[in-house]
Amino acid sequence: MSNKPIPRSDRRSSKKPRFSGKKSVVISSPQPRANTQTEQSDDDLIYGRHSVLAALESDRQLNRIWITNRLHYDPRFHNLIQASKAKGAVIDEVSVQRLSQITNGANHQGVAAQVAPYNYHDLDGLIAQAKANSDEPVIVIADSISDPHNLGAIIRTAEALGCQGMIIPQRRAAGVTSTVSKVAAGALESFPVARVVNLSRALETLKAEGFWIYGTVSEGGKRLQDFNFRGAIGLVIGSEGSGLSLLTQRCCDELVSIPLGGKTPSLNASVAAAINLYEIYRQRWSEKVYIK
Repeated sequence: MSNKPIPRSDRRSSKKPRFSGKKSVVISSPQPRANTQTEQSDDDLIYGRHSVLAALESDRQLNRIWITNRLHYDPRFHNLIQASKAKGAVIDEVSVQRLSQITNGANHQGVAAQVAPYNYHDLDGLIAQAKANSDEPVIVIADSISDPHNLGAIIRTAEALGCQGMIIPQRRAAGVTSTVSKVAAGALESFPVARVVNLSRALETLKAEGFWIYGTVSEGGKRLQDFNFRGAIGLVIGSEGSGLSLLTQRCCDELVSIPLGGKTPSLNASVAAAINLYEIYRQRWSEKVYIK
């Protein structure tokens, strides 16, 4: 099947019990109702120095902070910890062993925090904010990225290279969890993410707002270096296994491929995203330097 983009004009228990011979009365107790909310569903856990420090420096609500004695009085943390305490956060000074128990053996680096769930941005608000912050905004769209490590890595790269936000689908994809926050290393505190029910409709909204949509594919697209990335851009990153869905490809204006020289047929989703985003950044940075 061809991966060429479709022109915009064409888009439209079975065993029986043994009988003992004696009468018996079986009293069945009612089954408890399933709890639709998991324990601590109102909170999430982040850990690691970069992630917690970024959360402390932002306006994000911290409900509880666990920190080792050594890090508690570190100049980078002490004043921020006190400010968070003044806002109502509970501060627990704990041992390294206790912190390892709280984080289930994760690499906590001496600090963890319980925060309110991530507050997703509204799509229209994200677009408006992106256009207000840049004349040539770049928004990353994740098409069913299911691995939270990949999602966190893409967010970290996108924020580092000056992108204005990300759009993720609500179903069959990773959301913003503590693992994503950890891998993003604090980038989420200044990088907006919108979660949408219909990704195709979101892409059409972006196009109506003047964004040109590029979809990344392992093969079948034009070479990355052959594009001139100007104007408002939406860059769509495909899922780890199947890449971009055919429906998403139909919504793209162009399909982009990274030329490879080895026998490996494709790249990890976060690596491919990093290469594409850096090329966009490099072209714009080079032009600014040339103009100066």
